[in-house]
Amino acid sequence: MRASMQSIFAVAVAACGFFAATLAFAQSPALNAQDAEAAKRQQQQQLTQPLNNQPFWSEVRSGNPGLTQIRGRETNVLINSSGETWRALRNSQVSVWGGWAIVVVFLAILAFYVWRGAIPLHEPRTGRLIRRFKEWERLVHWTTATAFVTLAITGIILGFGKSMLMPVMGHTLFSWLAQLAKPLHNLVGPLFIICTIIIFFTFLRNNFWKSWDWAWLKAGGGFLSKPEPASGKFNAGEKLWFWGGVLLLGIVVGVSGLVLDFPNFDQTRDTMQIANIIHLAGACFFIMASLGHIYMGTIGMVGAYDAMKTGYVDETWAKEHHEYWYNDVKAGRVDAPVLTPTTGSARPRPA
Repeated sequence: MRASMQSIFAVAVAACGFFAATLAFAQSPALNAQDAEAAKRQQQQQLTQPLNNQPFWSEVRSGNPGLTQIRGRETNVLINSSGETWRALRNSQVSVWGGWAIVVVFLAILAFYVWRGAIPLHEPRTGRLIRRFKEWERLVHWTTATAFVTLAITGIILGFGKSMLMPVMGHTLFSWLAQLAKPLHNLVGPLFIICTIIIFFTFLRNNFWKSWDWAWLKAGGGFLSKPEPASGKFNAGEKLWFWGGVLLLGIVVGVSGLVLDFPNFDQTRDTMQIANIIHLAGACFFIMASLGHIYMGTIGMVGAYDAMKTGYVDETWAKEHHEYWYNDVKAGRVDAPVLTPTTGSARPRPA
């Protein structure tokens, strides 16, 4: 009996010891020496400086990974330490300077139009129309132009609206406008990329650089000297827009836009921040260059808009602005039917 009591007592002591050890382990502030030391410093911090949370938030903002049940890249990082730097750069230098640059270019074009007016034809129209663009070419151009204008307007709302539009129209109206602009911008973006690829291959053939394009540039395209230097179907200015705008800036805003449009590809926050800065800066340059292209294709030059509106230009216009192309049409080296002023029927080339 006495031996049984001793055994029971020994088991009870062992159980109490195990329970005490387990309790002590459960109440331990950390599972390793490094975490224990950090917990000790935090406790000491609360005793000596109870209202100073700077060390805690410094640790949170350090970017060091923690523990999480959510799977994915950077899901174990609570705060991206570079986020505030990106925000300051976007909302100050890039947005402010980019927005004002667009305004300055627009005002400069407006002032030039007031001073110079539309570039006129120096000889009377013949009434004989040469086909400059086929229906497919005009369809591709107008589809791409519509997508571009949509992206430009919605992009300006999203990029500069908070500082430019919201003070004027108020928070409620601007929020409705921004909620409409954001999905529209995201949906039209991929369509614009497809249109850019199509328009590039559609007009590639006539945009290769020729020797006479240097003379066109040296003379400022006729703005600095008269008459306008001879050029092919597209002059050097149009070729610069094709290679620098459609191709280069199209790639810049297109690729960076896809990074922002599809975050489900598991890119990091730093990658998206860089893409956002590149996208905004590239879009500003794209809009500025497009203003010059739109101006010259509409009110800046008499007869230029007819080319994309109807597909045809007057013979005098073709000779004055694209003489080498006109000579090719006249010689029958290019496919460009002509509408005669008397019958309106199409002929292969001018007589």
